Amino acid sequence: MDTLQDRRFWLRLAFFILFVVAPPLDIFRLDINLGHFILFGQNWTLGLEAFQRGEISPAEAGANIILRGFIPIASIIALVIGVSYKYGRLYCGWLCPHFSVVEMINALMRRSFGKLTVWDRQQLPERDPDGYVVRPNPLYWIVVVSAVFGFAFLWTISLLTYMLPPDEIYPNLLNGELTLFQRSFLIAGTIAFMVEFMFARHLFCRFACAVGLFQSLAWMANKRALVVGFQRKRVNECVSCNASCDNACPMRLKPRSIKRHMFTCTQCGQCLQACDQVQTDNSDGALINWVQNAAALDVSDREFGHGPQSNKNPDNTSEGS
Repeated sequence: MDTLQDRRFWLRLAFFILFVVAPPLDIFRLDINLGHFILFGQNWTLGLEAFQRGEISPAEAGANIILRGFIPIASIIALVIGVSYKYGRLYCGWLCPHFSVVEMINALMRRSFGKLTVWDRQQLPERDPDGYVVRPNPLYWIVVVSAVFGFAFLWTISLLTYMLPPDEIYPNLLNGELTLFQRSFLIAGTIAFMVEFMFARHLFCRFACAVGLFQSLAWMANKRALVVGFQRKRVNECVSCNASCDNACPMRLKPRSIKRHMFTCTQCGQCLQACDQVQTDNSDGALINWVQNAAALDVSDREFGHGPQSNKNPDNTSEGS
C-alpha cells in the first residue's frame, strides 16, 4: 500500500541523488576557478564582463545585476518563506539530503542499541506500532560507523564538487593525485561530518541550520499554518500507546505539545503514522492529525485540545495517509 512515508522515502531519495549528481552533470554548481555559477550547463554570471570591457553602460550593468542576481535570489527566498509560512519546514522533512541522513542513522542506531540518538535517556520499545519488532544488536554498530563514515565522505566530496570542477576532483581522487587543498578539505570535512552525524545530527537541524531556522520563523509567524494537532478531549484513549508518536519523531520532539514546543517540526508525519497504527482498531481514528486554518489556532495560541475545531476530522483538517 502506498503510504505517506513511502512517498516521502522516494521523494527524499530522488532529491538526495540529485544533490550528489548535480555538480557532475552541471545542473548546478559554483566554480570558484571561473568565479561564477554553472546552471544547466550554462555560465550564470551577472553579465558585468561587457561593462568591464566598456561595451555597456552603468545602467545596463545595474539592470543585469537586478535581473541575473537580485530577482532570482529574491524569488527563491520568497518561495521558501511562502511555503514555510503556510506549511512549515517541508523542505527539511521532504527533501533535505541532510535530514535523510539523520533518519537513516537514527534507524541504524536503534538497531544497534535501541535508541535513536546517543543522547536519548531510555531505549525505545522493541515493538513498533505496526507490530514489527526491532531487537537491538551490538553488531549493528559496525553498520552505524560504516554508514556515518560513508555519508560523511559522500557529503564532503559532493560539497567539494559544488566548488571545484567535478571532472577535476573525481579523476584526482581515483588516481590518488588530489591537491593539498583538495586532500585537506576531504579529510577535515569527513571528520567534521562524522562527528556531526554520530553525535549532533538532529541537534544541528534544530539549532544550527540557517535554512531550517528561517523556515521555522516563517511558520511560527502564521498561527493558521499546518501543524500537528492533538485531540485533548480523547486523552484517555492515548494512555495505553506508550508514547508511540514521541518515539517516532526523528527530531526528538513531543508531537502532542503546543506549537512553540514544536518549533523545529519538519512535518515528516511519522508521529501521525505511529498514532494511526496504534489506533487502527479505534472507530474514532487517530488522536493526532495535521490541522490548519481555524483548527490550528488551538495549537498556536493556547493549550492543545480545547479549541472548538479540534474534534475528529474537521472540515479544515488535512490528514496524512
